[in-house]
Amino acid sequence: MTTVQPERPTRTTRPAVTLPAPLRAPGRDGEDRLPLRVGVRRWVGALREALDRPLTTYYLLLGSVALLLTIGLIMVLSASSVYSFRENGDSYAVVRKQLIWVAIGLPAAWSAAHFPHVWVRRLAYPVYGVSLLLLALTAFIGVEINGNQNWLALGPVQIQPSEIAKFAMVLWAANILANKERRLGSVKQMAVPVVPGMLLAIMLVLLGRDVGTALVFLAIMVGMLWVVGLPLRYFLVGTMAGAVGALALAATDPERLDRIRTAFDPMQDFLGTGWQPAHGLYAMASGGVFGQGIGASRQKWGTLPEAHTDFIFAVLGEELGLAGTVLVIGLFLTLAFAALRIARHTADPFVRYASFGIVVWLLGQMMINIGMVLAMLPVIGIPLPLVSYGGSSLVPTLAALGLLIGFARREPEAARALAQRPHRRRPRSVGLAARR
Repeated sequence: MTTVQPERPTRTTRPAVTLPAPLRAPGRDGEDRLPLRVGVRRWVGALREALDRPLTTYYLLLGSVALLLTIGLIMVLSASSVYSFRENGDSYAVVRKQLIWVAIGLPAAWSAAHFPHVWVRRLAYPVYGVSLLLLALTAFIGVEINGNQNWLALGPVQIQPSEIAKFAMVLWAANILANKERRLGSVKQMAVPVVPGMLLAIMLVLLGRDVGTALVFLAIMVGMLWVVGLPLRYFLVGTMAGAVGALALAATDPERLDRIRTAFDPMQDFLGTGWQPAHGLYAMASGGVFGQGIGASRQKWGTLPEAHTDFIFAVLGEELGLAGTVLVIGLFLTLAFAALRIARHTADPFVRYASFGIVVWLLGQMMINIGMVLAMLPVIGIPLPLVSYGGSSLVPTLAALGLLIGFARREPEAARALAQRPHRRRPRSVGLAARR
């Protein structure tokens, strides 16, 4: 009798298990970077989703303006404290005046945000005409301060009409270009009457020897012509003509020539025209990464002229360091990004041109001021928007930004999102029931 041996089971190999990409072990082919790439992609996707929301532009404008205004008040308080005590016996005298200007500028911004576009465009011509009249009065009977005749005395108050003219110029040019929207294929239609009208304002400012403001006016004019598509050859010719004119102005004024000579190396004339830019560099260099702390500036104790006006960025760099300066520049770039989003997405040509003009005005003025503090440009007396002390600059700037915020609120998707928000106020019946 034979026994049948049971067959032994054959040994099978297990199938290979493939782990998902984020769980793989680090290898030589860069697989250890995959989780980082996934995280970056998620972050970029979340950022795009946030930027695509209907109220993003509106909140970017509100947030950046509020932060810049807050930083400006803090820095005016700090940079002017020594000057205020020396001149008035009160360390808070200058910042109190700035708070008054803020109290005037915020209602102006709110009114500009809610003012109908039709009336804004109707007022463009009269406002620009009044600003030209004020510039003419300033050029002939204005008050001279620090070598520039750019102030006009109106009773006990002195104003700087050129700051008002910047906003008026943008509105006037945007209104004209919007009316000519279908005829802008011709160079003549692009240039007339925008270029002659702006050149008139530039000439009136130059009569008062205010070269810095003339450069801002010129930047606004170039920006408005660029956005309507003026051919490049005209910009090249204009740049050469502007360079020749600037050299002629410098050659006929020894003080301007000295400022140009010491612009890039203030140590050439340290005790003369190089004093202010040199101490501005000292302030920036001593700030380090995180600064000396708010109120701890040394340069504001008399060695840095105009510490709370034109050179407030130097005090900011000394007290808040590189982090503070990068924050301020980032906020200005955020303003520009939001305004360009409005100009890109709007169907209204006036909104497009006005938004772009305001961007060129504020960003150009910021770049000139910071370049002046960093000794990359001559000292030409340009304030830092929203940060430097001065109501003549602050009120028109807030009004212009209020207009931008109004543009953002009136975008179709933003308007629908604001209309769909739940009303926070309680119904009247609920309030009566609660009282009972």
